Amino acid sequence: MDALSGAGPRRARGRLGAASPGARAAGAPWARFSAWLECVCVVTFDLELGQALELVYPSDFRLTDKEKSSICYLSFPDSHSGCLGDTQFSFRIRQCGGQRSPWHAEDRRYDSGAPVSLQREPAHYFGYVYFRQVKDSSVKRGYFQKSLVLVSRLPFVRLFQALLSLIAPEYFDKLAPCLEAVCNEIDQWPAPVPGQTLNLPVMGVVLQVRVPSRMDKPEHSPPKQCSHENLLPAPVVLTSVHELDLFRCFQPVLTHVQTLWELMLLGEPLVVLAPSPAMSSEMVLALISCLQPLKFCCDYRPYFTIHDSEFKEFTTRTQAPPNVVLGVTNPFFIKTLQHWPHILRVGEPKMSGDLPKQVKLKKPSRLKTLDTKPGAFTPRTQAHLHRDKALLKRLLKGLQKKRPWDTQTALLRRHLLELTQSFIIPLEHYMASLMPLQKSITPWKTPPQIRPFRQDDFLRSLEHAGPQLTCILKGDWLGLYRRFFKSPHFDGWYRQRYKEMAHKLEALHLEAICEANIEAWMKDKSEVEVVDLVLKLREKLVQAQGHQLPVKEATLRQAQLYIETVIGSLPKDLQAVLCPP
Repeated sequence: MDALSGAGPRRARGRLGAASPGARAAGAPWARFSAWLECVCVVTFDLELGQALELVYPSDFRLTDKEKSSICYLSFPDSHSGCLGDTQFSFRIRQCGGQRSPWHAEDRRYDSGAPVSLQREPAHYFGYVYFRQVKDSSVKRGYFQKSLVLVSRLPFVRLFQALLSLIAPEYFDKLAPCLEAVCNEIDQWPAPVPGQTLNLPVMGVVLQVRVPSRMDKPEHSPPKQCSHENLLPAPVVLTSVHELDLFRCFQPVLTHVQTLWELMLLGEPLVVLAPSPAMSSEMVLALISCLQPLKFCCDYRPYFTIHDSEFKEFTTRTQAPPNVVLGVTNPFFIKTLQHWPHILRVGEPKMSGDLPKQVKLKKPSRLKTLDTKPGAFTPRTQAHLHRDKALLKRLLKGLQKKRPWDTQTALLRRHLLELTQSFIIPLEHYMASLMPLQKSITPWKTPPQIRPFRQDDFLRSLEHAGPQLTCILKGDWLGLYRRFFKSPHFDGWYRQRYKEMAHKLEALHLEAICEANIEAWMKDKSEVEVVDLVLKLREKLVQAQGHQLPVKEATLRQAQLYIETVIGSLPKDLQAVLCPP
């Protein structure tokens, strides 16, 4: 098929075909398609091979054998699930061989504007699956079994589920030509730009989405239809690209949502045992979303099977369980993971007006074997914070009065958001106090260092600036912070904040240089010092132009002007070295 018309040169497209091993060539990806998806896979059931990768599109996207195997096994529910009809779920796999796909300027621009929890995955793939299993007498095995899988680095579960709902049923009827046409349409979509509302046409439907921005205030309103565009047909507005129906996911475990929030905050190992991949993947994604806007820095697998390449790594008893949240459906894991500290079993949520039968946490002395009733089993059940009984009463009352589920979800999401913010705000305030004062930043000296984070100093500050200022919940906040310091989430949060502060220091230093009188400074300086200034200014300019430094365009122009002024003051031979033809 011919290349689509668009800005810039485009290579001719490959056609649908079987996957080939190796890595994707450096110049191969389609610019617009790759902004949303890595590839589209079709997995079918072969009587001799079992699950088999039927095709990958674009055909030149290279997957390793291990990645292909993982996608095949994770794209089908295991035999214990008994999923008939159409099922949607998701998985997450580790990318083999490190970061292979080239990173474009658009990728960096997206990550710089997106919330940290929605940035592209640098070392993992998400798989969004639409699985169909129906009786078919024309098939030797008696069943039609096939999965359509969207592979992406973006955690846009709501968007990709909606996309699959449109294209998968059509694909199962019309097969390859339909899929190729859809991929060509996606290759015309605008890139995901944080803060913008985008119209994404596919198969005669326009999906309207708003890509979240890190500048958004909490609980940003859903996107409104663009009145200035006369779109026909009227767009299907998705209220979120990523948020799940939190209340529906947590309904069976409402009484322990706060305990589960603590387990997620502390990066504790947790197994979610569910009757289907749809329920396991939704519960795992709901759990990790508890911490927003904090980034979830541990590993997580919304759906995990015994065939996974990391099975031995995660189930070994020779070392402590890893900091990972696993979603499983095979009861075999109950026995295999008995040594894990936290196991949560969920079943089909009840839809009646009463609160579903809630989880009972059992003491380890009474826990000789793990029974099969839905529930959370954990030796460490003592939460640091007291339960918010008022919230539970409001949610229960909402169930009895048949309050809309989106309202219930909004209540629950706001509670978790306020809980996370109350915990993080003291850390943010203390971290900000470690930043050097702006008056200490002078143009001709190296910027001062950010002071070290001292845990004891921070804990002492909680007495007058702790979470009690914004949260009514009582409990052992000090103990929670002490355990948080040992978790991957503290390390991830601290590294991110330190990086942002270091970039801010560099930006302030660049601004200080641009506001100074550079000609007066050069009067008594040697050529070595002047050349050194040129090299440093160029380095800062490259950083700033790559959106790594938060500086204004006027500052960038002034820095470029200074570089030209300084180079112009040097002898011709040095000018030739610094500005080669």
